[in-house]
Amino acid sequence: MVVQPVKDELFCLCAVEVNGNRYQCNTSKAEVDVKMIEVVASMSRGPVFLAGELLECLITFTNPMSHLSTSASSEMLAWASAQIHCQFHASESRVALPAQGTKQDVQAGSDTVLIPSRGERGQCMLDTPPKILFCDLRLDPGESKTYSYSEVVPTEGPPSFRGQAVKYVYKLTIGCQRVNSPIKLLRVPFRVLVLHGMPEPPFPQDEEVAPSNPFLEEEEAGRRDARPLERALDMLMITTSRRCAHLFNITNMRGKVAKFCIFKTVYRLGEDIIGTFTFSEGDIPCLQYSVSLQSEEEVNQQYQRRPGQSISITGHGRHMESCLHTASSHFSLPVPLNVTPGFSTDIVSLRWRLHFEFVTAREPVEPPTVLQNQSEVTVWTGADHVDVDTFSWDLPIKVLPTNPALASYVSQFSGTNSINI
Repeated sequence: MVVQPVKDELFCLCAVEVNGNRYQCNTSKAEVDVKMIEVVASMSRGPVFLAGELLECLITFTNPMSHLSTSASSEMLAWASAQIHCQFHASESRVALPAQGTKQDVQAGSDTVLIPSRGERGQCMLDTPPKILFCDLRLDPGESKTYSYSEVVPTEGPPSFRGQAVKYVYKLTIGCQRVNSPIKLLRVPFRVLVLHGMPEPPFPQDEEVAPSNPFLEEEEAGRRDARPLERALDMLMITTSRRCAHLFNITNMRGKVAKFCIFKTVYRLGEDIIGTFTFSEGDIPCLQYSVSLQSEEEVNQQYQRRPGQSISITGHGRHMESCLHTASSHFSLPVPLNVTPGFSTDIVSLRWRLHFEFVTAREPVEPPTVLQNQSEVTVWTGADHVDVDTFSWDLPIKVLPTNPALASYVSQFSGTNSINI
């Protein structure tokens, strides 16, 4: 007897040949249950975290088959584990990395070895030890099991960043395997903000500290877990709340153009940058000005592809205004929540600045004259031709992280992902 499966769009056909006679049985696909297990991973507090913060994720394994199905049966998983890793990718046209050794892991090509970065571009530059979620899990039809994974986001790594020269991408990878089957990987990307100087956890991981009030044991334990994040956010608020007027005289080769005032130069994500100009104190008429919020991505010299390689400038907002015959003016530029705060690694540095551009007249421009008792409407027409000068100025500023819960509202990641195995 020979059995030959035949594929069809509407039917599952099985051709059977017995003693030279061919028989065919047709079964609609609706009657065929595909055996699988659905895995769903969801981060309970959003997809953005501060380095040093505790990441928590709920991972649910479900046998979606109905117990009423004629082919319903229990499903088995051999094991599942989870770990965090940071994937690094560099632009070949801008970054020259040291040559990697030719030695490779002899098990790297095996389908039974858990490699969280398998199939991804770049290299894994940081990972946490894998944590086993379970071994030998049996799920009856319609049954679900949920496991909790928690891990401290490493503090020694870079922040999440997608620049023109390098990219740093963080992912939580869940590896699952059926018996005698290759490993399946479920990846949940998330964003990491790095706050330099974040305080260390006040209690060692393995130290048991008796609460002062036994009736508040659970509450005190929760406070200990949240205290590092709270202290980091308090430090961040204090640093970015300090105000002190910074005054600058804007001048060119012909004389003073204006006075500029800004009340601080350290901002966190989501804040508005506010500055004021006073043109009445200037000697040179200013026709127009613009202010741009820019980031500078610079590859460190030893990793530059070409000597004297230029810095990558990226704009994140611009304010432009005409200001002829204006005594004072101001601007407001928001710092987007989805950008990366300033940081520095061995390969690249990211800095922030305000870029100013001014257009000034070479000769005085007379303002329109209005008589005191004039009742008619007067229309003032600007000059047809004005000789102008242009110049620019850069003011370095610092951009720091913000509360990760706030940054989660605009994150490109959902913090949830799923796979069928």
